[in-house]
Amino acid sequence: MAEQKLYGAEHVQAYEDSDGAVGYDWGDHGATILVLTTIGAKSGEERKNALIYRQVDEGYAIVASKGGAPQHPGWYHNLVADPDVKVQIKGDRFAARARVATDEERMRIWPQMVEVWPDYDTYTTRTNRKIQIVILERS
Repeated sequence: MAEQKLYGAEHVQAYEDSDGAVGYDWGDHGATILVLTTIGAKSGEERKNALIYRQVDEGYAIVASKGGAPQHPGWYHNLVADPDVKVQIKGDRFAARARVATDEERMRIWPQMVEVWPDYDTYTTRTNRKIQIVILERS
């Protein structure tokens, strides 16, 4: 029986409560999830998001897609304002530093992200903005 897809705060809560036993595997293409904690650029409060990731040479890659919306997701603005973040991958919780991937890194990593979430390519057709890849490096 396939695991029910969770979204938003419900996904984050189930993931945190179970150390990723619930909510780590997501989708039909092998997507895996981490929980990213940022500090709100405006509120100053912790904000948590469950996001698809891939491990890459540089650390962990996430995509600021927001489904192809015209503006970047809130978490992206938060980590640009304060790149010191917290990450949870299954039961592993650690501090990390976030940075936007270079153009060269993006070209190399994008196909890896599309492999586990093919809709990323579709999202690029919905927006004029460059959908950024963010690298999370353990600090």
